[in-house]
Amino acid sequence: MFDSVGWGEILVIVVAGLFILGPDRLPSAAAWLGKSIRQVREYATGAQTKLREEMGPEFDELRKPLEDLRGLRNFNPKTAVRRTLFDGDSDPLGMSTLRDNGNGNGATPPAAPPAAKPVERLAPDERPPIDPDAT
Repeated sequence: MFDSVGWGEILVIVVAGLFILGPDRLPSAAAWLGKSIRQVREYATGAQTKLREEMGPEFDELRKPLEDLRGLRNFNPKTAVRRTLFDGDSDPLGMSTLRDNGNGNGATPPAAPPAAKPVERLAPDERPPIDPDAT
């Protein structure tokens, strides 16, 4: 139940409850909250049991798509793309095709990157160019 609520949030709720309800009413409010949560859980479990009894094997077929959706919580798009593009490829970047350059290590040194185009500065009162496709 408290998967997404950390200890910091619980502490803030307790301190706020202490200020709002006071130290004499806080224990009774906590007991009431605990009983209410327990009762809601019992209702939910009873409803699930009753559905399972009435629907029979169709209940499991109904739950299967929901379980598949739960599996998407841990979905990592980077891993999925990497697995799709490079699955089964022992050399995805083509590193084995580098030629021997005679220095004994069997690989050519990386090529120098192309020279960067110098940045042109604007004059003090000059307006920047506008790209109508970008706006």
